[in-house]
Amino acid sequence: MTDAIWIADDDRAVRYVLAEALREAGLAVREFGSAAAVRAALAEGRPALLLTDVRMPGEDGLALLAELKARGVGPVIVMSAYTDVATTAAAYRAGAADYLAKPFDLDQAVAAVRRALHDAPSAEAPAPAPGHALLGESAPMREVFRLIGRVAASDLNVLVTGETGTGKELVARALHEESARRDRPFVALNTAAIPSELLESELFGHEAGAFTGATRRVAGRFEQAEGGTLFLDEIGDMPLALQTRLLRVLSGGEFYRVGGRELIRGNVRIIAATHQDLDARVAAGQFRADLKHRLDVVRIELPPLRARRADIPLLARHFLAAAAHELKLPPKRFSRAALRALEQREFPGNVRELENLCRRLAVIAPGAEIQPADLGAAPGAPRPRGWTGALREWAAQALAAGEADIHARAREALDQTLLEAALEAHGGHRQHAAAALGVGRNTLTRKLGASRKRR
Repeated sequence: MTDAIWIADDDRAVRYVLAEALREAGLAVREFGSAAAVRAALAEGRPALLLTDVRMPGEDGLALLAELKARGVGPVIVMSAYTDVATTAAAYRAGAADYLAKPFDLDQAVAAVRRALHDAPSAEAPAPAPGHALLGESAPMREVFRLIGRVAASDLNVLVTGETGTGKELVARALHEESARRDRPFVALNTAAIPSELLESELFGHEAGAFTGATRRVAGRFEQAEGGTLFLDEIGDMPLALQTRLLRVLSGGEFYRVGGRELIRGNVRIIAATHQDLDARVAAGQFRADLKHRLDVVRIELPPLRARRADIPLLARHFLAAAAHELKLPPKRFSRAALRALEQREFPGNVRELENLCRRLAVIAPGAEIQPADLGAAPGAPRPRGWTGALREWAAQALAAGEADIHARAREALDQTLLEAALEAHGGHRQHAAAALGVGRNTLTRKLGASRKRR
């Protein structure tokens, strides 16, 4: 029998109630008391899906899961009363489609089975597309690509601006890879991540004995990037004293290591990036105007994700496939409703936040097809308060899923809830319940009758 659900559990009671629930759901079921019995049955057929307990007499469920996966039999849902991290992680690592912690709700178990059946068999996850990691088909991104194409071949310094998480380093790498310097080093330095007292040494290197702890000569980022590209991220946070020295290097192409006397001539293209308003920092005396002009020869401004919502489905699919490929996980896909829900999200962290969300979903989403409910609330988003907040959240999910008759269903549910609450509060006395709700007794009776007919 190749279309039955197989249940392997040494507990007869668990097998019985689970099998009955699945049969009521219209599914064929076979029951087994041990892993050995399952293995013997495999000689005559394969299950559409196997539910197996972890701990059984003889061979355990995880060993059976590993063998079935190696033989291409599945999907497999693991059940266990032991919900420790090690057991759960081992089950998923061995290829479990889902994990049910005992005692489990039967409706949830049936839903997990249906979900696993719907998801199998899955296509292999496509490898990430080759080429630049910069993706987009929207008008703002087409303009960014146009600028990269025109500027990359030149040796002009470039200032990349945009909010945090928009992909400024990806632009810098694309400029380098499309330039004549592509075979030389690309060196990146986040100037905001280095303590100010160490930043000069990071940039220009130091000689042995230049300061306490400097036991040998160390080449700085300028030397490391010789002939190639030096990417200075968060340039707006650079201390004023170091801005002066950087300006001299950009003007003359020469510098000294910290504590050194040897003049070093460099051939490096500078690409700088910032999420700050450099013009405002210049006006506030926090950034040198002459250095800004040296860096801001060509400016490429990256749009926030909210300005390129049409790119969200493309990016989400790419990140989800890349995460599955990198983490060696089973492939997953977004439902249309989930993609619509993503397009409506704000993403204050921009593309980086979307990428992190997709990586999380690749690991924790229960099914192969991601639904709006799997997305969770956006980080930092205020949780809805009161019944109106819950109603708003339900409406948003229903709209994202493209459901019909939302208004009529909401009104029906509201009427039914109010009527039941009022009757319960007044001991089933209809007249008192109607008075408390501010409606006539006839109206309440009519609505109750309509509600029962719909049921």
